[in-house]
Order: sequence, then C-alpha cells, then structure tokens
Amino acid sequence: MSLLEHKQAQALLADTEVKAADVRACKDRLTKFLQRYLPLFYREEQRELAEVVMQGKLSGLQRKTSEPIANAADRERKPVQHFVGAGKWDDEAVMAEVRRHVSEEIGDPDGIFVIDGSGFPKKGTESCGVARQWCGRLGKLENCQVGVFLNYVTEHGYAPLDRQLYLTKEWAADEERREKCHVPETIVFQEKWRIGLDLLERSKDVPHRWVTADDEFGRVTAFRSALRFRRETYVLDVPCNTLVRDLSRRDDRRRPKFERVDVWAKRQPAKRWKTIRVRAGEKGPIKVQVLRARVQTKDEDGCVGAAETLLVTRTLDQEKRTAYHVSNADRTETTWKLVYVGSERHRVEEMLQAGKGEVGLGQYEMRSWVGWHHHMTLSMLALWFLVLERRRVGKKNTGLDGAADAGNIHSPAPAHAAELCADCAGDQPSFAAHGGGPHLPLL
Repeated sequence: MSLLEHKQAQALLADTEVKAADVRACKDRLTKFLQRYLPLFYREEQRELAEVVMQGKLSGLQRKTSEPIANAADRERKPVQHFVGAGKWDDEAVMAEVRRHVSEEIGDPDGIFVIDGSGFPKKGTESCGVARQWCGRLGKLENCQVGVFLNYVTEHGYAPLDRQLYLTKEWAADEERREKCHVPETIVFQEKWRIGLDLLERSKDVPHRWVTADDEFGRVTAFRSALRFRRETYVLDVPCNTLVRDLSRRDDRRRPKFERVDVWAKRQPAKRWKTIRVRAGEKGPIKVQVLRARVQTKDEDGCVGAAETLLVTRTLDQEKRTAYHVSNADRTETTWKLVYVGSERHRVEEMLQAGKGEVGLGQYEMRSWVGWHHHMTLSMLALWFLVLERRRVGKKNTGLDGAADAGNIHSPAPAHAAELCADCAGDQPSFAAHGGGPHLPLL
C-alpha cells in the first residue's frame, strides 16, 4: 500500500479538497467582504483600485507588486502604484475596521494577543527604516526592514490586528532620510517593545485575556512591568541566560542566589518535571515535560523583579529542545493552560509566512513610511479575507481530527513539538502546511 492509499492520508486529502463552485463564488464573496471597507477610501477611483489590488493579492500571480497586479487587471501601472505607495487614504481607519470585524467573527474573552517582529530583506539604503539588523527570515544580521506585528488567536481561528514599521535609533535621527521617506514628525525612535505596547493599546477593545511574545520582548523587564501595570496577563519567552532566584525553595535563613535559568533547570531533580499533554496531534497527542516554579528575575541593571511563574518546557523528541517562559498569571492557573498559551505564539509566525507566501506581504517596492503601511494594511486585509474563506470551507469540509473545522482553521497541532522550542527564530512553514487549506485563486 502506498502512502497516499493509507486511510489517514485519504482523509487528509479529502479534508483539503475545494469544490470548483467554491472557487467560482470566491470573487463574489470578496466583493461582499469589501463592502464593509470600501467606504473608508475617499474617492471612487480609490475604491476601484482597492478592489483591483485585493484581487491581485488573492490571485495566483507569482509576484504581487503593483505592476503585475495592474497588468493582470488591464490597468495602467502608475495609478495602482500611487494608490498603494502614496494614496491619500487612511490605513489606520482600515486597520481599526479590521479589528472590529475580527472581534465580531472570532472574538473570545479568552483570546490571545501575539506580538512579533518580522524582517523583510531589502537592498540599498533608500527604503524607510532599512538598516543592517536581525532578520528572522534569514536567521542572521542583514540589510532589511523590520515590522512589529500584532495578531490574535482564539479557539475559533486567528487573524492579523495591527502593524508598525520599526526605525532604528540612527535612522529615526536622520532628518534627510526622514524627509525623503515622508516619516511623520510625530514618529520618534521607539524600541520594539514600546511599539508592541502601542499596538496593544490600539487593540484594547478586542476581547482577550492573554499576551504572548518571543524572548526579544520577554527579556525586557520594563515591558513585563508595563503589561502588569495595564493588568494584562502574559506568558512570555525569556532567553536561557535569564538570571532567576527560585522562591519555591526559599530558606528563611538564607535567600537562594540568582543563577542562569538553564543552569538552574539542569540541576532540578526528575521528580520536579511533569509530563503534560498539550493537544491532539496528527501522529498522536503532543506531550512535553514541564518544570514550574515561582521565581524572581534580575534585569540588565541588576534590579530584582516581581515574583513570577517560571515554566521550562522540554520536548520529548531526541533533540529535547528546551524553552523558558515567565508569566504573571494567577498562581492557581493550570500548567497546561500556561504552556498552551505560550505555544500559540508560533501561530503568528505561520500567519506572517502565509502573508508573505500567499498575499504578497513581503513583495513591495515602496520606499516611504506611508507606502509601507499602505502595503501592509492591504496585505493584512487580504490575509483576513483568506482566513475567513478557509474558515468557511472548514465549516463544510471536516476531515481527520477536524483539521479543517471552523474552530480550528490552523492545524490541530504542530507537526512536532518544536512549537515549544525557543530556538525557532526563523519563519515557519506555510499556512497550507499547517492545515490552513488550499490557495483560492480569484483571477
């Protein structure tokens, strides 16, 4: 029996099948979807161009920049390019409407906000914010632009919520380059974690309970303090060199010393590690080993932080990858819930990869501040429509383990337990590889 003849393989193939009628009706559904957003574009020409760009982003075009989109729609290139790069329409109003729409469709009081930075490799020095900095997609320092993104995860699905371009301190202080790229005077240098806080503030009306992010954010004690001040509950990654003091083993006569969290974890007895089932997987339940303790951390300046819950998770494969998380959740919160919330951080990486691969999120030729945000807004709007389409298909077409169920448009589990690995700095596999469903061409 070949692999494709296997019962489970046949079920998975059936789960990803899309009927021809679904594809034919997709363009009509896009038109209906856009009725909610087109009034936010001021002129009739802008509304027409918004439809052209959205159709192009959701089409089978190999490259989804302005020129191929215009050619496919039999339009002149310059009006399309100007609309995306410098059109006088309010991208913040469009993103605010996306957030309202997301709340209506998949809003959940137990929802999770996921903050993450993503790099876009760029040549030259003229594009807004371009600098030699860490690019997760390439896994190294490279000439790129970096955006900070906020996404949303619930049991009903996930969605993009907001975005902002990051400017390095040197770039933000360069008046000549700022003028060339039309950076607003109100935009000043902000660390990525401060941008993340601004994105959270703009999305505060979206129902949620949790905030999660990788160790670039979690390592910053000021970020965690700000979240506590805002009464946000977090599960954040921290690096392996974080200094911790184990409060659960406190001796009244002598406080434990601070030590690196990886060193502390390695010397803990086996009985302190618990094995828990995170979720169902395609090859059986996904399980990890977890070490939980109450700790204090010490920041870069040597200041001691508030008491937090430390979670050390270790995969059960041969590599035994280890990740470290801290949380301010109530001490009665279950270990399973904290591990689950932390693992959902990788959903945003799936979404950003889907955006880059399927709606042209990383394909743009805009150099200005306005152009970058216009492009990202239209791409995230296209991605949100795609999420809704896959959710709709999932309602009609359930398969193995409910992989396409409406309440689970992403995969029911990662392909392996690497979702809990702190070393996953690069971009993740595509939406389709994680049960997101097939591409739905419109043109």
